[in-house]
Amino acid sequence: MSEADARTMMIYDIKKKSMVLAYLFWLFLGSFGAHRFYLGRTGSAIVMLCLSLVSSVLTVVFIGFLGLAVVGIWWLIDAFLVYSMVNEHNLRLAEQLA
Repeated sequence: MSEADARTMMIYDIKKKSMVLAYLFWLFLGSFGAHRFYLGRTGSAIVMLCLSLVSSVLTVVFIGFLGLAVVGIWWLIDAFLVYSMVNEHNLRLAEQLA
């Protein structure tokens, strides 16, 4: 193995995303989009975060429960999508380094 290959592998190991960490973010902070921030999907993460925060405030007038239901459904769907999001990120990283 050449020095360049070893360096590339080291860079990949440093920048790749962990499946375990992504699922931990999803489980504990998923309603705020933490797993999406971690995986570099900041646009949808910001939408999820804002929807959660605004809906939490609006629960005082009961309309916020609809927003929280949407976030809850989105959170459950993401349970199945996190695996492919991590793999897609790591594959894209490997292609960039190749």
